[in-house]
Amino acid sequence: MDETNELIQQRMRKLETLKKEGINPYPNDFKVTHNSGDILKIYGSWSEEELKGLSDPFRLAGRIIAIRNFGKASFIHMKDQTGKIQAYFQKEILGDESFQFFKRFDIGDFIGLEGNLFRTKTGELTLQVKKFCLLGKSLRPLPEKWHGLTDIEIRYRQRYLDLITNPRVKEVFLMRGLIIQRIREFFNQRGFCEVETPMLHPIPGGATAKPFRTHHNALDMDLFLRVAPELYLKRLVIGGLEKIFEINRSFRNEGISTLHNPEFTMLEFYQSYATYLDMMEMTEELLGSLVKEFHGGFTLTYQEKRIDFTPPWRRIRFKDSLVEIGHLDPIILKDPQKAVETARKLGLELKKGTSHGRVLADLFKEWVEPHLLEPTFVTHYPTEISPLSRRNEEDPEVVDRFELFIAGREIANGFSELNDPLDQRERFLQQLKEKTEEGDPSLFFDEDFLVALEFGMPPTAGEGIGIDRWVMLMTDSPSIRDVIFFPLLRMEK
Repeated sequence: MDETNELIQQRMRKLETLKKEGINPYPNDFKVTHNSGDILKIYGSWSEEELKGLSDPFRLAGRIIAIRNFGKASFIHMKDQTGKIQAYFQKEILGDESFQFFKRFDIGDFIGLEGNLFRTKTGELTLQVKKFCLLGKSLRPLPEKWHGLTDIEIRYRQRYLDLITNPRVKEVFLMRGLIIQRIREFFNQRGFCEVETPMLHPIPGGATAKPFRTHHNALDMDLFLRVAPELYLKRLVIGGLEKIFEINRSFRNEGISTLHNPEFTMLEFYQSYATYLDMMEMTEELLGSLVKEFHGGFTLTYQEKRIDFTPPWRRIRFKDSLVEIGHLDPIILKDPQKAVETARKLGLELKKGTSHGRVLADLFKEWVEPHLLEPTFVTHYPTEISPLSRRNEEDPEVVDRFELFIAGREIANGFSELNDPLDQRERFLQQLKEKTEEGDPSLFFDEDFLVALEFGMPPTAGEGIGIDRWVMLMTDSPSIRDVIFFPLLRMEK
């Protein structure tokens, strides 16, 4: 039997003994009055004399993460969500029976404490325990050398252990929660209404991504997990909701990488009587304010690279970026065959019948996107790769659309919405034709959305922002798995 199994067996025996003695190892009647974070924040600078003036006891609860025994006295470190605090158990104060009961506790157990604050000889703020109780018996030992683990998959598979033993991980997820809270506040303050749209769709739409398929037994119909909420949100705009947002979970049955997880979180928002230019200004304001609040200014460091978010952010047209940043021959912008030849010469694989715009997009991804470190709005994308965007008034070959890139990756996509139902129908048909020629069965024709659009949609602009990728930047996390509590992993054999 290995060491871990032996320790588990020891704890199982302790559990049985507790039960035989009539002690409930999992009670739920302890009332907490304080937490460690508040205690350290409020009383951390108090002197010993000032602490003696506190008469009311403190009641805390949390997990034991360290124990030091010294004969007739013991110290523990106890951790709750707000931090950790030291507690002191003294046989002289607790009595022999109670003190011996404490000696049966293990690292990992949950404990309730009641006592008063004092300072040790080394000056550490500590709780002098007067009463305590077991709140939850741990049957498995915590890993002793967690910080030395090199198998990162274990951290992702057992995120609960990662959170227990790695304060940095907890900080990342607490920041994620605060970021989402601030985003909600930003839109609420501007009169936007938060909405919820379906996650099960009869037809996948809103993005050209491969969907997950499922089946509803009672209705005997196939359904799809949403790849994006866009078409349902536009239905709400048609219905008269002029300023809306949704923080949603979307699903795409595609590859997994440091930037992609099949299940991810997006912010989508729409505003009537606004344009893609308004969306860019709002994005600068939203994301810039988050950087300033959480990093104390308009700069942050991501993977040892300094990124400056001081507005205004750079703006460059899609085709100009291929020449100025990608250093590609301008002839590819007008000659589809030259674009194909260039792509193949550079090692890109193209599907049969790939459109000129799609070839340019593939070249952009390889030769421009990685070089966009500072916040950059790339605008005026080809119409043929933007089926839901409004055509540009001056040049109908491009649309009023932008994508925001930071640290070499796409963070946001926004545009003035196409509200011409006849143009939208033509573009859906063209998109369906191209996908059919490429042998891609993932695209469906959404007649219901076209019917809704025919009732009339006001001029509107909308945008989607990838929450996970944004949190990666804000927390200096190298992988999307570091900012998702439970990323999708292959099942262990």
